[in-house]
Order: sequence, then C-alpha cells, then structure tokens
Amino acid sequence: MRPLHLALGVLVAALWGVNFVVIDIGLGHFPPLLFCALRFLAAAVPAVLFVGPPRVRWRWVVAVGLVLGVAKFGLLFIGMHAGMPAGLSSLVLQVQAVFTALFAMAALGERPGRVRLLGMGVALAGIVVAAVDEGTSGPLTGFALVVAAAAFWGVSNVLTRKAAPPDALRFMVWVSAVPVLPLLLLSLLFEGPAADAEALRSLDWSGVGAVVYVAWITTLLGFGVWGFLLRTYDATTVAPFSLLVPVFGMSSAALLLGEEVSPLRWCAAALLVGGVALTSLPGRRRPAPAGTPARGLPVARSPRPAGTSASRTPSTASRPSPTR
Repeated sequence: MRPLHLALGVLVAALWGVNFVVIDIGLGHFPPLLFCALRFLAAAVPAVLFVGPPRVRWRWVVAVGLVLGVAKFGLLFIGMHAGMPAGLSSLVLQVQAVFTALFAMAALGERPGRVRLLGMGVALAGIVVAAVDEGTSGPLTGFALVVAAAAFWGVSNVLTRKAAPPDALRFMVWVSAVPVLPLLLLSLLFEGPAADAEALRSLDWSGVGAVVYVAWITTLLGFGVWGFLLRTYDATTVAPFSLLVPVFGMSSAALLLGEEVSPLRWCAAALLVGGVALTSLPGRRRPAPAGTPARGLPVARSPRPAGTSASRTPSTASRPSPTR
C-alpha cells in the first residue's frame, strides 16, 4: 500500500476505536435508543439528498437498516448504558467476525477451513475470558447485550454481501435513514417521552459533539474512506486494519475515561484479536479441474479458417469474479 493509504487505514481504525469513548460520553446526555436514533438521523440527513439512489434493491437497504441500525447499534448502546465499559465493548464487538463466518455457512453455504475453525475457537475462548473478567468487575447484562449486538452485526454482514452494493458510502447513507423512525418509536415506548424531552431540552455542546462524531466522523467519513480503500485494494489487504479498532478503543478508554485494563482483559484481547485474525484469513481456492486454463493466462485456441472473424464476446471462464 502507498504510505498515504496506509495512514488512512490506521486513521479509520483510530476513529472507530475512539468512537466507543464518544458513545460513552453521549450516553451521559441521552437515553440509549434516542442517542442511536439521533446518530442515524444526522448521518442520513441531508446526505440522502446528494448521494443519489443506493443502486441496490430496496429490500436490502431496509433489511440491513433494521438489523444493523435498530438491532446491532440499539443493543450496543443499551449494553454500554447498562454498564459495559467502552474499551471492552470495542473488543467484544469484534467477535462479529465469528458470527459472520457461522451465518455465512448457514445462509451462503460457505465452508470454513481448519485455520478459520481454529480462529473461531480461539476468538470464542477470548470471549469466555472477557466474560470472566467482566463478571468479577461489573454486571454481565451489558456484556451479553454487546455479544448479541455482535451477532446481529454478523447477520448484517451476510445481508450486505448478498446485496453487494457498488458504493459503500452511498449504501450506508441510505441504510442510516431506515432505523430513525423505529428507534424513535422504541425510545418513546421504553424510555418515555419525558426522558427524551429532558435530554433534548438540556442539550449542550458536549452532547451535540457526540452526535456529530458518531454520525459524521464515524459513519460518513469512516465508511467513505474505508470504501475508497476497498475499491483501491483487495479486501484481504484492507480488512486487517479493523483489528486495530479494539487497540485504539481500549487505549483511548484508558486514557480518556480512566478505565483499568486488567491482565485478564489483556489476555482476552490477545485471544480475541488473534482468533479474529485467523478467522479473517482468505480461504484457499480449490484446484481447478485438469485442462481448465488458469485465470489471467491466455487461452489456447484452435486455428480458424481464413476469413472467419473471432467472436467479440469474452469467455465466461476468463472474466474476473467481482470482489465482494
């Protein structure tokens, strides 16, 4: 990678890691479901007026919006509001890679190899260690909610792969518009109109800054740069930068929020990040049948009679498969 693009990959991981600290700050100003609704409202409006249509079927936009926006982020915000530390949340949420692989097995028929299965086991061992650490220092309810959020993130990853959006930023803007009304309704139902009105009435610059960061910096800027990197390089080159998110999340939570990182939590971090790294490795391709030309190599053709023109239609076997 070019040095500038390398720096952009690290920058996005840092922005996404610090995001958990900002969420923790924002939850001091808003009820969790209202804060989540405001995050997506600010991310979608006015961006939907300028990005153009999502260029995928609307059913995929709605499905990802509900699963990612309402379920995943709703559970994450509620879990952190219930006492789950910001740094640990940034770590535990990475188990989404294991859930993604499991759901891809069920929905897409993908079969992970031995290395990926080993990675899943190592990552799950990290979750167990993190649960033990959290059980000795805080409530397990928030921990369970964040694990559930990771599971829904895995579902949304599989749905996004099925949708195959050509423009990640445009897709994310439209996805952000879907959960706004459901989250507002859930907030009114479970958090109450009085709590929502009080949060909006006492809004200050710190609360506004939290909404702006999680909406514009994390969502629009972060996904915009991430989508650019994915269009420029292979996914296997870009994906490892996401492993830096819990590093920045835990370190920024320790520096800015004073969260302590116990030896047991460092052990959980090593297991989880290492397991996710193994799970994220590209699978080995099956060898092609004998006589099949390799991709990218010229295909030998039999001589043509004089005066016969070659077909202009490229062979299906020689077309490169799209990168997901």
